Amino acid sequence: MSKYKRILLKLSGEALASSENTVDPVTLEKVVGIIKSVKDQGVEVGIVVGGGNIFRGAALAESGMNRVTGDHMGMLATVMNALAISDSCRKNDVDVLVMSGFPIGGGVCEPMDHNKAKKALSEGTVVIFSAGTGAPCFTTDTGATLRAIEIGAQAVFKATKVDGVYTADPMKDPSATRYDTLSFDEAIEKNLQIMDTSAFAMCREHNLEICVFSMLEDTNTLSNILKGNPLGTIVRN
Repeated sequence: MSKYKRILLKLSGEALASSENTVDPVTLEKVVGIIKSVKDQGVEVGIVVGGGNIFRGAALAESGMNRVTGDHMGMLATVMNALAISDSCRKNDVDVLVMSGFPIGGGVCEPMDHNKAKKALSEGTVVIFSAGTGAPCFTTDTGATLRAIEIGAQAVFKATKVDGVYTADPMKDPSATRYDTLSFDEAIEKNLQIMDTSAFAMCREHNLEICVFSMLEDTNTLSNILKGNPLGTIVRN
């Protein structure tokens, strides 16, 4: 039995891509398999997904695009990714609800409503939150943290390319070692870039745990963490 009742899973858009596809069908199936393994433990799961596999507004802003326009385009990219994950969920008999940080008509997805989201989660529905915070100039990390607080999640699980937080970049330094646990104060003192500053401060203030882990290399990792296995890095007060 997991110690977590409700979690927020934060996925990068890049994780959904492959060399052949912007949104890879095989990866989507893996993601849904992971979601099902979490639900099988009785854990309610909300998801926030980025849009970097489709569009990165910040990068184009550096090239001269208006930052607000770029961020709006990036938020729309997260909606596309959310719809892709939801479609794959439905094909695999997983109940799912997509919500957006700003209103989108035509029956595409629901507007964000934290009460409706909590009710859906309590009924076993996976809720995917798209369009970030609904406002420009905020990262997907901040959007994930905000949604986690709104739905009363006990932790944000941040899926990354590496299996936790290290003393140095493990891609560059083979002597780097992984932290099993860290306090927020330790992470600040060591200047570890776990999330952007706003998201990190919100987690600290609201006593919201962060777990950094690698999800797709071993699709059992998240399920094993929820069972109590010491994988990834947990950051807590």
